[in-house]
Order: sequence, then structure tokens, then C-alpha cells
Amino acid sequence: MKKIIALLIGVSLMSSVAYADKKVIAHRGASGYVAEHTLAAKAMAYAMGVDYIEQDVVMTKDDHLVVLHDHYLDRVTDVQEKFPGRAREDGRYYVIDFTLDEIRRLDVTERYRIDKDGNKQAVFPDRFPLSKSRFKVHTLAEEIELIQGLNKSTGGDIGIYAEAKSPAFHLAVGKDLSRAMLQTFKDYGYDSKDAKAYYQTFEIDELKRVANEVLPSLNMDTRLVQLMGAGEVNPYDEMTTDAGMEALSKYADGIGPSMFMITETKDRGKTFTKSDLVDLAHKYGMEVHPYTFRVDSFAIPGFAGSYEGLLELFLFDIGVDGVFTDFPDKTIDFIKGRDAK
Repeated sequence: MKKIIALLIGVSLMSSVAYADKKVIAHRGASGYVAEHTLAAKAMAYAMGVDYIEQDVVMTKDDHLVVLHDHYLDRVTDVQEKFPGRAREDGRYYVIDFTLDEIRRLDVTERYRIDKDGNKQAVFPDRFPLSKSRFKVHTLAEEIELIQGLNKSTGGDIGIYAEAKSPAFHLAVGKDLSRAMLQTFKDYGYDSKDAKAYYQTFEIDELKRVANEVLPSLNMDTRLVQLMGAGEVNPYDEMTTDAGMEALSKYADGIGPSMFMITETKDRGKTFTKSDLVDLAHKYGMEVHPYTFRVDSFAIPGFAGSYEGLLELFLFDIGVDGVFTDFPDKTIDFIKGRDAK
């Protein structure tokens, strides 16, 4: 906590990074250091001087918006211990099956997986230890109030970058996640494209619905980003053509692709082939913010050689407009150091 306070003092009167016009987006907060999507991780990311802090958003049984990476509670909380027997047939614990009051009773921890013996194993073993200290789930409104409060107290201007997690899943049970999120945006003053806010989703039809129906009905606007994942069967293939990118640009302001949609690796990751995705997006006036940039050794492709090499390649050789990173400080230090040269 002392480190976080010291960092906050250090960013007093400091606005967003904006070094070399590259955006640094804190992926689930400073999640390389503190359990993801906790207020501690968000405060630490703020103190590091990022441009934006990401929120993944899901809805509770009683219609509250909470910040969690998935619409599941297991793998990041102790829900199995606190509420045994509440899993669905697939063995998962769904946020939508719990009230906000119930969720507030849970403790949040580093992301983990369950091994064959039923034991929890950290997904990132060199990060914050499992089940240490005490972290809680919070609402979208609470996080916005933290960021806006710090903007006031430090003189900063850091924005929000929120993702609707599985909005079709929510709609299927009568919960309009995107509308609730965007209403919250509006309630807190993020109601135009001049505001420091982005809405993003992986779901193609949902982004169209937001652009064509939800935003007009709320009499507001915000910057929209189409998230894109890599894979052999890829629903985004049509979008990555010239015609597809032009069509997307009619309602979206940017794309958030996996870095592996931009660099297709070869020779077990030793070399890569660059796609034309970034050039196409820029041709039609859209920003490109790929994910996820991590210092963990297994997360750095062989062709990059180092985290700094990875940043150099994407930010300056390929020319993306910003990156989602678990390690905002290292990313900012690299960009500042490069600018200083």
C-alpha cells in the first residue's frame, strides 16, 4: 500500500502518457503485479500513469454491473468454498446466478486453474501469490468513481476502456448488459466521443446493435472498438478484408485484435509474417490496440527476443496506436526512454 501511495504522489498533476502518441492501456489494471480487476490493481495502474484502464463487465442476478474478466466466479474467487453446491451442471459458478450481496462476500485472488487432483494452480506462477492479502469484487460505478476521484485529486486525465463480456449470453436471459454499461457511461459524463472512454466487445452483432440501436436510444455517443481473436475458425476473417474493414469503419472507431492476428508466427515462433490488418484499419481511419503484452517469459514470442523488442516491433515498426499490457510501468518506461533518445 505504501508503494501505491508513493506512486500516486508521483503522478500528481500528471496527465495521461501520450508519449509518442501511443496509448498504454492497463489490461485488467496492473495485473502483472496485483490480482486482476481489483481496486488495488486499478489504483496501481493509475499511479503508473497509463492512458486508460480496462474494465471487463458482467451482470449479477439482481442487475448490478461488476468488474470481472469472465461471467464466471470460479478461477478468480473462493466461490467454491463460500457457496458449495451453487455450480451449474458444467461445474462453473456463474455471476448471473448470484446477487451483488453474495458476490461481495467472496475473496478475489490471482487467476488459477484446477489440476487433476482438484488443487488450485496459479496461471501466472511468478505473480502475486494465491489467496494472500484480501481483495474484493467491485462494481463498474465504484471503479469509475475511483478513477474520476484520482483524476481530481492528482490532476490527471486517465480514461476508462470497458468490455461487455458475453452480452449475447446476458440478452438470452433478458439482461441488456451493453445498455446498462452505456447508461452508466452516460451517468458519469462519458456521453460523447470527446470523453475518455471506449466500449468494446468481441461480439460482431452486438457492436452493430450498440452503434445502430443502443447509443441512439440513449441519446449519446462513445468510441466503439471491435475486439478480434485469432484462431483457425475465425468469425472475423471477413472483417479483415478491405471491404470488411471499410464496412466496419462505418460504425466502429477501432479494432482490438490479438497480436497474433498482426504477426503470424512461423518456425515455432522464431519468425513471423506481418498481416495487412493494421494498414487496412488505418486506411479507414480506425485505431488499432492489440492485446495482450506481458513480460512473462512464456508470453514473449521468440521472434521478439525481449519485451522491449516486442514493443519496438508493434508500436514503432508495425505502427499500432497503443497496446493492452499487464505491465504498464515497463511499457511506459520503454516509450519514454525511446522518446528521450
